[in-house]
Amino acid sequence: MQTVKKVAADRPKLLVKPKIDFANQIAGDDAYLEALGQRVRRIRALRGMSRKVLAQVSGISERYIAQLESGQGNVSIMLLRRIGQSTGVPVEDIVAPEQEVWSAIRDQLRHAPEELLTEVRKLLEGVPVAVSDKEHKRIALIGLRGAGKSTLGQMAAEALGSDFIELNRDIENEQGFSVTEIFKLYGQEGYRRMEFSAIRRIAGSNRPMIVATGGGIVVEAASFDFLMKSFYTIWIKAKPEEHMRRVRKQGDLRPMANDRAAMKELVTILTSREPLYGRANAVVDTSGKSPEASLQDLLLAIHAAQ
Repeated sequence: MQTVKKVAADRPKLLVKPKIDFANQIAGDDAYLEALGQRVRRIRALRGMSRKVLAQVSGISERYIAQLESGQGNVSIMLLRRIGQSTGVPVEDIVAPEQEVWSAIRDQLRHAPEELLTEVRKLLEGVPVAVSDKEHKRIALIGLRGAGKSTLGQMAAEALGSDFIELNRDIENEQGFSVTEIFKLYGQEGYRRMEFSAIRRIAGSNRPMIVATGGGIVVEAASFDFLMKSFYTIWIKAKPEEHMRRVRKQGDLRPMANDRAAMKELVTILTSREPLYGRANAVVDTSGKSPEASLQDLLLAIHAAQ
């Protein structure tokens, strides 16, 4: 009897499979899909794209995009890849939220000049790096289209005797295509590369200047950080209703043409970008003001930087 007990005791114990909590697993999946949808919606808003425009560019149905953003889409990696290509965002940044900070750093380092990379290495090694004063003779106006960047920038440049550069026009002259054609030929990512190249080239001039940037420059970490380092930035701000009224008056609803929800989309875009615009060195609110009154506010902001 003792022998039988000993044999039984010596037998290896069978591995017991862990009990899977399917309810929690499903809940976790649902939470991930919801967060994924919100991330896609934020990326689209930051790029200034309505669902209709994203559908046209990516070839994905508007209905599917709506389902995806609501956390109910049947997610396909190939469709996410197409969304990434259309918005200029690597697919890994869409599916992996924990990578957002590192992706921004990666983008900045990818475009950084060698001297900046040298400074970064020194900082990581604990070597102090001298920081030069900001060049206040270079002014960059940021903000959503319709705020008055081009109008006020031109007026301020004339009053101060500075050069005025409208970044989109500069890119068009450099490339020989309109911005619309550039987007069609090279996509969002291609345009952003040209934008970064243009702002670096412009910053190489020592002449006093005022640059009116495109509304989406704040979305690209490398371009915006370079802009913040090389220019004194001023956010030309306005209420959504003012933006829409001025854009309609200009006859330009890009990229929200023929979209019934244009105002809703504009508010979403503005809300998504406000924290980025808020990084500017100064703010000039043009809401309810004449161009002349706004010009005086802008000149005061520029003189305060000197």
